[in-house]
This record gives sequence, C-alpha cells and structure tokens, in this order.
Amino acid sequence: MSAVGSDALALTPIHLPGLMAFEAAARLLNFAKAAAELGVTPTAMSRTIKILEGQLSVRLFNRTTRSVGLTEAGTALNASIAPALASIRGALAQVSHGADRPSGLLRINLSYVAYRILVEPHVDAFFAAFPAINLEISLDNQLSDIVSAGFDAGIRLGRKVQNDMVAVQLGGVQRRVVLVAPNYFRERSCPERIEDLLEHDCIRQRYSFGGRLFDWKFQVGSQMVHIDVQGRLIFDDMHSVVDAAVRGAGIAFAYEDFVRQEIAAGSLERILMEDSASDDAFHIYYPHRSHMPGKLRAFVDFMKDANHLASLEQRGSGKGARSSGTAVE
Repeated sequence: MSAVGSDALALTPIHLPGLMAFEAAARLLNFAKAAAELGVTPTAMSRTIKILEGQLSVRLFNRTTRSVGLTEAGTALNASIAPALASIRGALAQVSHGADRPSGLLRINLSYVAYRILVEPHVDAFFAAFPAINLEISLDNQLSDIVSAGFDAGIRLGRKVQNDMVAVQLGGVQRRVVLVAPNYFRERSCPERIEDLLEHDCIRQRYSFGGRLFDWKFQVGSQMVHIDVQGRLIFDDMHSVVDAAVRGAGIAFAYEDFVRQEIAAGSLERILMEDSASDDAFHIYYPHRSHMPGKLRAFVDFMKDANHLASLEQRGSGKGARSSGTAVE
C-alpha cells in the first residue's frame, strides 16, 4: 500500500461496532456465535464485516461453508485491536461495578453550621458503610458556584439553593431560640417578653454575604414580630456567637440543634421558652444529571436517612451534639 493510500486510510472513519464485530468473529472463528454474543443476526454480522473489509480494502477472513479462518491481514489486525478492546471492556466493567460499589473522591461544599449539624455526626458511620469513598469537605461561608468549582454537591438552607439544582432536604426545619449563660443575670433581670430584649446586650450575627444583620424575629400567634435588638458584639459565624454567650457576654439567638450540648451541660439556658423563629431546612443540592454518580447517590441517601433518624431520636430524648457554624448556613 502506498504512503498516499495509508494516509487516506488513516483519515477514513472506522466505526467501533465494525471493529467489535471483527474481534468477536476473529476470537470465536464462527460468525453465528459472534452474532449471538453481540446480539445481532448472522446476516447483520456478515454485512458489518464486509463493510469493514471494504473500508480497509483488504480481506480479513477466509470463509467456506464449513470453516472460518483469518487471513494474514486479519491476524495482524486482530493482534493490534484485541488488547485495546479488552481494555475498553475492562473500563466499562469498572464503571458498572462502581455503580454497585460506590467509590472515588466526593467533594462537598457546605457551611460550617450545615457540616456540624448534619454531616460531622455521621461521617464515621458513612465511612464504615462505604469504605471505597473518600470525602473532601470544603467549609465555605459564601454561596459558591459548585459546578464551576468542581464540587459534586453543596448543602445550604433551602432558600439559598439555586433554582436549576436538584435539592433533597436533610433534617428538619431549623429553629432559632433565645439563649443566655446563667451568670449573665447576676446583675440583670430576666426578660419576660420578647420586647424586653431591647434592654439587654444581644450578640448579633451578620451574614457573610451582603453584610446584612440577621433579623431577630418571632412567630407570635399568627403574626411575625421583629425586634431590633442592640448589642456591642457582632460576629459573622454562629460558633463565635455561642462561645460569647457562654462567657456571659450577652444574649444569643441561635439554632436549637446547634446548641443542644451547651443546653444539656447547663452552660446555656433557653429563655422566653414560648418564643422562637423557624427557618428553612437544609438541603443537599447538585446539578441535574441523566446518570447520578454512585458515590453521590450513596452520600445523599445515607445522610438523608441518618439525619431523619437523628431528628426522631432528638425529639424523644431532647439530647444532641454540639454544632458549629456560620451565617450563610
């Protein structure tokens, strides 16, 4: 074959099904068996081989009514492509196996509060259930673009999830409660109504995006009441708010799930027990995909079930783990 002919052949599109049909026939030396393996008719198999031979301008098989054998060209071609096709089959089998046994690195972007409340308590159990999955946790107070940043999923409060994402709720609706250290009232009277908060040092929390202070608002009957509290301390993360409240620096307004350990230990106590404010529930969100990766499906299902069970247990026992977080949540 001339150099010009070789270059022209190199540019000729050879369809993978034709090569797969050739490899099966070369391996089995039986067109009927090769056709059955590939799920096509013997006629279709013969036609595919003829098309391939026409594209290559060379005979690949010597066929009689009783036997099928490879020509010299067919033997050379089979020696070249058989290992490559075996590698492709192995890669496809590995991907298929991964759907049943999730594996690989899973990258999750979420706020501190979401991690401490929803993920951290269940990481060890998740690793025990899925030993082939590695987790990369990115704690981020901003509303990052998880797609451009290369994350598999993010976790935020429901109202902050982009509209074009699939969102699955994790845990129940978050509730803000009023908290204070017992020593705060050594020289102060305890508020009896939410309006009394105006006379106290309240520890404020600012959203890390937009700079807006979090509203102290309460559901009173059918109305939402907003209290414009004052205080000398302002933080952009809930962990610092809670720590300052434990030191007696002022009154805090934080998620009840976030401070269960402090309440149980007595370092913080709830006041204005009848007053609280409900927020959104957290959601894990991810882009629409025709085929969801097995590692992500495993994480979503596991965390959804684990947090549902944890919510039921907390309702029954009133106990929970310390959490830490920030105002993007």
